[in-house]
This record gives sequence, structure tokens and C-alpha cells, in this order.
Amino acid sequence: MPKSSGFARRGAWASLLCTAAVLAPAAAAAAPPPVPADAPRIPFAQRYHAVHHGGIVRAANASITCRTPEAKGAASCPELRRGAAGANGDYDMFYVDLDDDPNTYNATRARLGLPEGSTVRYARLYWGGNLRVGEQKPPEDNGRVLVAEPGGRYREVLADTRIAHRDAGGTDSYQASADVTPLVRGSRPGYWTVAQINVAMGRSAAGSWGGWTLVVAYENAREPLRELSLWDGFETVRSAGGPREVTVRGLRLPPGADGRAGIVAYDGDRGERGDAVTVRAGTGRPRPLTDAANPATDTMNSTVADLGRSSSDRKPAYRNTLGYDSDVYDIRPALRGGAHSLTFRFGGEENGYFLGALFVQADTSR
Repeated sequence: MPKSSGFARRGAWASLLCTAAVLAPAAAAAAPPPVPADAPRIPFAQRYHAVHHGGIVRAANASITCRTPEAKGAASCPELRRGAAGANGDYDMFYVDLDDDPNTYNATRARLGLPEGSTVRYARLYWGGNLRVGEQKPPEDNGRVLVAEPGGRYREVLADTRIAHRDAGGTDSYQASADVTPLVRGSRPGYWTVAQINVAMGRSAAGSWGGWTLVVAYENAREPLRELSLWDGFETVRSAGGPREVTVRGLRLPPGADGRAGIVAYDGDRGERGDAVTVRAGTGRPRPLTDAANPATDTMNSTVADLGRSSSDRKPAYRNTLGYDSDVYDIRPALRGGAHSLTFRFGGEENGYFLGALFVQADTSR
């Protein structure tokens, strides 16, 4: 039997809850006021913004994968892990558990690649999943995970923001997040492990998915002066509801600036066409966010990729994550003429996906 008991069965916990806030580069998060309940929808808001020499990096991985195909004609699980198309609703899904701890039922790792000589200015951990598949997980456990820094032991991390929790359309989905700046700032280089993400195993038409992303803004005098911005929320994106937009304003990006954007999303199925993301500089024409790992009409396609290449600094490094996306894109084509604002437009196919976080780093002239 799998180790699938939730945190609520092991004891009560208290999560710290606050509304999304814009944080100054070196400022600590304000004391979070309580909120009465989980929010089914959290509009995107700026979480962090700074202008300094440095950049943004991230580490990410999925927490669950397929065990056996259950639909006629579905690819085998080994084929999926190598990158074959397939949706989580066609498989019996089971936890990935890499550690030797009998008290965890899922655990995956990824390496955080900070340049030498960098100082961590801000770090935030995002996690989420689907609670209702073959089993039903208790929503009370959404705001708690275990995190092990490189060479360290597990520490409990509690969500410090409003937990997005949407129970509709055959899913019981959520995202939570926490400021982990002190933990990351005091760590050494290497692989981070995140365990006990509240996600259900089994099979349903909606499918099982879950994963985590650690986003880190750093300062480094040897790197260009850059605009760094992190936004988050919890938005359903599907064709019936129309596209969603996130606009990053107040930028001073010169013509030909170098830039990147990162996106975290849930339940995007590989092979389902219609998911598309564009970025527009000011009033310019929208340009599709697409690369070798993310087709223009299937952007949310279950990948953890960097600039068109599947990230190999993960354990395990499955190419099809079956419903978890954490991708970094090159946005230089949109910056050829410079920009004072960037508008990201997210469109979805019929089944849609959940949009969780967006970050931008771009060279600036100020």
C-alpha cells in the first residue's frame, strides 16, 4: 500500500495566511493577516520587484507520474517519461518518492543554479496539485510541505499567503506558496528536495498532477543591471472563459535588451492543442512564447524546460511531467524595440489549465 496518509491525520497544523503583496528588494514580508477561507480564484498581483545587477533562477519538478496506461492506445509510461505525448487522465498515477524516509509519500529533487558570488535577495516556493483522483486528499493539508536544502534535513514550510483552492469541473485543485528567503540564503549549492505535496494518486477523467517550483532573485555585481519581477495568483485559463492577461509596467528596457520569462502552470496536457501564450512590448504586436520544448499551440504541455531544452538538473528528470509546467522562455524577440511595459496573454484549449506564477528578468537602462 502507498504511504498516502495526509498531514491532517498526523496532527493539526496552523498555516500563516496573507494577501499577495509587493515586497521591497531587501524587506521582509509583512505580518500576514488572517483570511476566513481558501480562495477559488486569486487574480495575479506583483509579489516582488527590484532593479539591480543579478537575475532570477528557479528549480522545479513534478511530484507524481504514471504507473500504468488505462486508456486504449495510450503510450507506455517509459515512453511518456522519455517525452511521448499523453494526458494524465489516461493513466493510473502514482507518487514519485526518491528519499528513504518512511514518513513521506512523495519527494523529488532539483538543482538550484546560482552563479558564484551571488547574494539571494528573495526566494519563494510554489507548490500545488489535484486532491481528487482515485483518492480524495484533505484540503487542510494544502499549506504544508517538507523542504530539505542541499545536504540538509527536512524542515516544515507553511504557506504564508492565501491558498488558492478550486473544487469544480472534476478537479479539486490548489496552489500554495511561502517566502523561503532565509532558508535559501543560508544554504549551499546543490539539489533541493520537496516532499509531502498534497496530491492524490489514482485515475480519473480529470487526471492527477502536482509539483513545485522554487523561484530565487539574486544580486551579482558581475551581471547586467536588470529589472526583476515576480507575479502570482491562481487563474483558470480555458477557451470558454477567454484569455487572461498580466501586464508588467514601469519598465525601462532599451532596444535589443536581453530578457527571459518563467511560467508555472498546472494540468496542461501534452498533445491538446489550443494553449498559447504571447508577450507584447508596449503597444507593439504580440509575439508567441514558443521554443523547441513548447509548441506555439501547445504551450502548457507538461514540461520543465529552460530556453527550449528539458531541464536535466532534476531527479527524476521526466520529459513529460503529466500536468505540471515550469518553463523559462527567451523573450528577446519582443524587446527589439525596447519596452516600458510587457503584457503576457494566456489562452487555453477546451479543458484548460491553472496559471500559478510568472517571473521576468530583463536588462534595463536605469
